[in-house]
Amino acid sequence: MSSVHESWDDLRSRLRLGQRLTGTVVRVPRPGAIGVFVDLGLSVGGFVDVLLLPFDAARWPVDGTVTEFEIWWMDERPQIRLKPVDPAYVREDFDGWVAEENSTAAERWRQSA
Repeated sequence: MSSVHESWDDLRSRLRLGQRLTGTVVRVPRPGAIGVFVDLGLSVGGFVDVLLLPFDAARWPVDGTVTEFEIWWMDERPQIRLKPVDPAYVREDFDGWVAEENSTAAERWRQSA
C-alpha cells in the first residue's frame, strides 16, 4: 500500500460523518454540472457533489468562499465528500431529498444527524 493511502487511512480514522470542517472553495470546474472542490487544510481535499448544491448554479459558493462544511461521506478514495452547513449553499429540497433517498450516504447522514 502506498504512503498516500496509509496517510488517508490514518486521517479518515480520526474523522467522523457529520463532523464540521472549515474550508475554502478552490475550484468550480463546471457550475451547475459537477460540484465544487474544497481545500480543508488537510492532506486530502474535499468535494461537494452537484446533488447537494442548489439547483441554480448562481447560488453555488464561488472560488475563494470560506465556509463550514459537514463530512457527508468517506470511502477508500482519498477525498472527503462534503455538505455545506450554510443553507444558502444547499439544494432547496434537501430535507425531502434525504428522506426519500435510499442511498447508503443518505442513510448514514440520517444516523449521524
